[in-house]
Amino acid sequence: MNENVMNFNYNGDNPLDSTGVPRKNLVVFFLIDTSASMKGKKMGELNTIMEELIPEISHIGGADTDIKIAVLTFSDDIQWMYSIPMSAESFEWNRLNASGVTNMGKAFEELASKLSMSSFLDNPSMSLAPVIFLMTDGFPSDEYKKGLAMLKSNSWFNYAVKTALGMGEDADDKMLAEFTGSPDTVVHAYTGNQLAKLIKTVAVTASQIGSETYSDGINGISGKSKQELLGEQLQKLTAEEDDDFTFSTGW
Repeated sequence: MNENVMNFNYNGDNPLDSTGVPRKNLVVFFLIDTSASMKGKKMGELNTIMEELIPEISHIGGADTDIKIAVLTFSDDIQWMYSIPMSAESFEWNRLNASGVTNMGKAFEELASKLSMSSFLDNPSMSLAPVIFLMTDGFPSDEYKKGLAMLKSNSWFNYAVKTALGMGEDADDKMLAEFTGSPDTVVHAYTGNQLAKLIKTVAVTASQIGSETYSDGINGISGKSKQELLGEQLQKLTAEEDDDFTFSTGW
């Protein structure tokens, strides 16, 4: 393996520029708030939705795409559901419990440490930008700016397909837009029905876009990045669902 392929400089190098590398592996990261405010219906509904979602994601991209799942939870502690990304076909969801505060900044730092070819992206045939999906019902209890700065200095994060979902009245959509880079890639759920629709819509749409192997300006993309395409798709999809959403009721 060429040393330049295995060790990327995070000061501006595009980690997708390596040549001669098959494009068939995609890691989908879920960052999930498990703080005390998620206790009860929110966490119960989220667990059920994720159990249903994983099999759907496993079929994205076709036979030549290996979808892997990595789940990072954050409250008092920062924990990975599994120590390495697991194939979506064999992934078993471990139901989550809620307690503690929202150490989102620490979660950002932990994610930054794993977005590396010496860690979670170590498959030598991996060339697709990862998909990163953040879900929370509140705002960080810790200082998140440091962790976010670490992520934004990471080339894999910069080229990732990023999206976020706020749950309930207290979710900080402005902060979530800082994470994704645009309010167009942030969606909001106020009820369990909305949560089910949005998690599935967002995760599947982001994974489908992430699994594509085209370059900017090819196949009718007209120079748009995957992140821009995701924003357009999410705005269109959520607008179509607005008539079904009841914003006067919640959890």
